[in-house]
Amino acid sequence: MNSALKLGILGGLGPMASAYFYEMITAHTKAERDQDHIDILLSSRASTPDRTDFIMGRSDVSPLPVMIEDARYLESCHVSAIVIPCNTAHYFIEELRRSVAIPMPSIITETVHHVKLSGKKKAGILATEGTVSTNTYQMELDEQGIEWEIPSPENQKILMELIYDCVKCGIPADREKFYKVVKELTEKGCDTLILGCTELSVINKQLGGDQLFVDSLEVLAYTAIKMCGQTPTGFSADFNY
Repeated sequence: MNSALKLGILGGLGPMASAYFYEMITAHTKAERDQDHIDILLSSRASTPDRTDFIMGRSDVSPLPVMIEDARYLESCHVSAIVIPCNTAHYFIEELRRSVAIPMPSIITETVHHVKLSGKKKAGILATEGTVSTNTYQMELDEQGIEWEIPSPENQKILMELIYDCVKCGIPADREKFYKVVKELTEKGCDTLILGCTELSVINKQLGGDQLFVDSLEVLAYTAIKMCGQTPTGFSADFNY
């Protein structure tokens, strides 16, 4: 029988990104039969209050109680670790970690670690306004000595429209609008762009992928596979640690 650790995914933040994350782990785990894959329990509570709206003060309903309840449920099902395929939820990660007694790696810490190991010098941050406003990526990049840029207010608005009006609504993203934001950051000297929102990972998939991007969802999938004692496969050469 497969002796891999059982993985809990605290998902639904949003549902499309969680489904893609599950698919990504499955596609990138070296396996010759069903039983070689990781045992996974996915909790996808789509009704969890919006993280960005709460952080930005547009809602007074915190998602934290629901997320803690789901983390404890996953722990009660005897998963050995929990991952959260949502960058904005990192704002709550310390409280979530205190609510359970099992490992919970940070998608942001792991992504910045990957950027550092890849030898990149300046990263553009593509994320929700909630993530950008809390400086979570900025602080981690500063700690690693990596320069960073964020989009202008106009282009941040475009990103939010792509996330909320396209991916979360099941509508294909506008390639021209997405690459307008990309162009601004590359012209400011960014040698890599962090897809710091898992809905942007879905857009990247829809547009065929681009080596310019560091996909936080892909980094978390690699981390989860390794953490569960399995062999990752099909990742780019940058994933060699």
